[in-house]
Amino acid sequence: MIYTVTFNPAIDYVVTIDNIKTGCVNRLSSEQMYFGGKGINISIVLKELGVESKALGFVAGFTGEAIEKGLRVAGIDTDFVRLETGNSRINVKIRSEVETELNGSGPEISESAVSELFDRLNKLENGDTIVLAGSVPKTLRRDIYERIIRSLSDKEIRVVADAEKELLLNVLKYKPFLIKPNIHELADIFGKAPETDDEIIRYAQKLKDMGAQNVLVSMAGDGAILLDSNNNIHRSGVCSGIVRNSVGSGDSMIAGFLAGISHGDYKYALRLGTAAGGATAFSDGLAVKEEIQRLMKQL
Repeated sequence: MIYTVTFNPAIDYVVTIDNIKTGCVNRLSSEQMYFGGKGINISIVLKELGVESKALGFVAGFTGEAIEKGLRVAGIDTDFVRLETGNSRINVKIRSEVETELNGSGPEISESAVSELFDRLNKLENGDTIVLAGSVPKTLRRDIYERIIRSLSDKEIRVVADAEKELLLNVLKYKPFLIKPNIHELADIFGKAPETDDEIIRYAQKLKDMGAQNVLVSMAGDGAILLDSNNNIHRSGVCSGIVRNSVGSGDSMIAGFLAGISHGDYKYALRLGTAAGGATAFSDGLAVKEEIQRLMKQL
């Protein structure tokens, strides 16, 4: 079973407006609502690919109820910790001449709620996979990733970590199964943006030397590079299409990779991950199975 953890789920209210103006009433040309958060995104795309997962994390208030209900209607198993106060956040994403986001901060997460999450995590069994993705809310201790992984260290659990800089670097000593930095995150970690494939591979090797088993580097319009656990290098080009959405593409790549590795080898997993990431980038929402299959034929 794959378990995804989303510390700060959200309802994403995505609006499109041709020419936004401040100080007056603006009429929208379209609007959609999605249930968001990196772990939730991964669970949704896994479902599209026929892979079951369970979504964990924290929800609060009427927005939390909506998130939980919406995911269950979509066929995704959930076991969120319900917080006693506050509301799960609403993120407003404005698509106009430039893309603008207004992201809520989310509810306060108490230590007792964290303990409830750990009770759920204790149910994981040998062979399960846990995905820790995204930033840590300000009401949580910054070492929450490490605490979770350490609590599972007596079991054979595959850990997937998708986080920035210190959050990612601090978990490498636990030998995560997969990490997925992008070019910008590599630059933040090493102080210099890689300019060639060879430099990307060199940075990926450093991350492997620090403990990561597989390093998947997403390069936006330039595709992706995977340095696998056997030190083999795999490259994937980018799918062709018109980019319509910048939210969730990296999460979709992780979902595709995990679905692919359960059915084939690293080469196939990279192809499926690339197709899933592209399918989200070319859609208004997250990737759907038909579009992923279509893009797989390009790779």
